Amino acid sequence: MYDVIVIGARCAGSPAAMLFAQRGYRVLLLEKARFPQDTLSSHYIHQPGVALLGRWGLLDELRAAGCRPIDHQSYEAPGVRLDGFSLPVDGYRTTYAPRRYVLDPILAGGAVAAGVDFRDGCAVTDLVFEDDRVVGVRYTTPGGAEATERARLVVGADGMRSLVARKTGAQNVIEHPRLTCTYYSYWAGVPAHFELYERQGRWIGVIPTNDDLTLIMTYFPQDEFSAVRTAVEPAYLEAVRTTAPKLYERMSAGSRAEQLYGTGHQENYFRKAFGPGWALLGDAVHHKDSITARGITDAFIQAQSLTDHIGDELHDDAALDAALRGYEDDLDDTFADVYQGALNVAELKPEGRAEMLRKLAGHQELTDRYFSTLSGACSIDDFYNAELLTLLDQS
Repeated sequence: MYDVIVIGARCAGSPAAMLFAQRGYRVLLLEKARFPQDTLSSHYIHQPGVALLGRWGLLDELRAAGCRPIDHQSYEAPGVRLDGFSLPVDGYRTTYAPRRYVLDPILAGGAVAAGVDFRDGCAVTDLVFEDDRVVGVRYTTPGGAEATERARLVVGADGMRSLVARKTGAQNVIEHPRLTCTYYSYWAGVPAHFELYERQGRWIGVIPTNDDLTLIMTYFPQDEFSAVRTAVEPAYLEAVRTTAPKLYERMSAGSRAEQLYGTGHQENYFRKAFGPGWALLGDAVHHKDSITARGITDAFIQAQSLTDHIGDELHDDAALDAALRGYEDDLDDTFADVYQGALNVAELKPEGRAEMLRKLAGHQELTDRYFSTLSGACSIDDFYNAELLTLLDQS
């Protein structure tokens, strides 16, 4: 019997498994994919996530894997351009945007090094209940055999379509409609920093990643998904050409290295985070539009939060319940503003935001603090301080 079983070994599950094991718990980590394997992702790790990789001792391995460092961010919309970068978190300012077939094995390797029993190619098919409590999982092995394992706590880090959420009946406690769809690919010969471009109804994100490739993402309103998906490449190229003409020129001098990837399933929700014998983590508990590229960073923060709250109290019923309630409360406190911010950007209506950002031009400290609200290095309340309010009043 295990102390903890974690389902899903990507950006939430592997760090959580590692952190539980470092506390001396016996941990099983199950992943249906066979690593290394890519997955849909915006790749970017904001400063708080980089700081956690440093804290966990995994950052040097990521750097050594050939992921280009990023230290410059720009935002461009009609009538405004800002250049700067987020403030550091715990001394870490440089960021990275690794391919997931690079990042996820590093995270899983960290879990294994901590003593986790990691099994990939294992698809969880059901939960084991005793009365109303989850006490284990059923899964199929890579060879197709059925197996059952039991644990004190089952953690579902198994994504938007979480089996753990479905089997436990975890309901959405906050929910908003889909706002965007996105298509992206990887380009060779396109030099870039972390670039954001916006106009009415369009958003472009540009991020350097592994192998000297550049990720170029396009966002469209959700109500255009049916039309865009029938002619993806023309829509993708036209979005860049009309939103970021100079970027389009760079793309024309380079070459697309892979196919176009995309999705219209940009869900926005918070789910019930825990119940008897189970907890949800990562996209399984909270998902928002990928337009702000917060998924990886937020998964890291949640993994640290869950394991910190539980600490050494896993086998004390009352203490575990209190810990899981604290974790759920932290989700609301930590991510409510980030969630609303993503929804605001995903409306693809830049007028009000661009008007405010024009007033930041020429004020580098305020510009960097604005970028820090996107990364999580600075809260919205701290950004709207007396200096900024005075500037806005004077403009």
